[in-house]
Amino acid sequence: MTYNYRCILALALALALSYSPSLAHAYINPASGSPRAGTVLRSFDKPEHNWLPGHRGVDLPLDIGAQVLASDDGTVAFAGVVVGTPTVSIDHPDGVRTTYQPVHAHVTVGESVKEGDLIGTLGHPTTNFPGLQWGAKIGDDYINPISLLPKPTIRLKPLT
Repeated sequence: MTYNYRCILALALALALSYSPSLAHAYINPASGSPRAGTVLRSFDKPEHNWLPGHRGVDLPLDIGAQVLASDDGTVAFAGVVVGTPTVSIDHPDGVRTTYQPVHAHVTVGESVKEGDLIGTLGHPTTNFPGLQWGAKIGDDYINPISLLPKPTIRLKPLT
């Protein structure tokens, strides 16, 4: 093995070992309907304590007025406005609550939704970041919503 090939193999192994397993098998990207994360405009940055500044979700590219989809089956827990931001939250059977902002709801509290169902349309940004803000938590613990998507397949190809 050449030095470069060993480095690539070691890097791939390190990435595979450091990737946290998904919490669920069926979640999809609510901006695209795909099981892949795609582009992330702003990544998850969990603060040490819930009351400290941070970013408790991810921002995904999506145009104003575009459809926002349920990332998995669940029950609408909230559909309204939070501090001037239109918001939809869904409780899922695995204990995860996903939240979508700024989203003008097409669903009502208590309504059952299936993965990929239209839950609303993207509104105008209420922060300095465009796109869909997608968050997830279990109880009071915020989790990276990207961890809900299926793990990517890593394939090594020869350098020649």
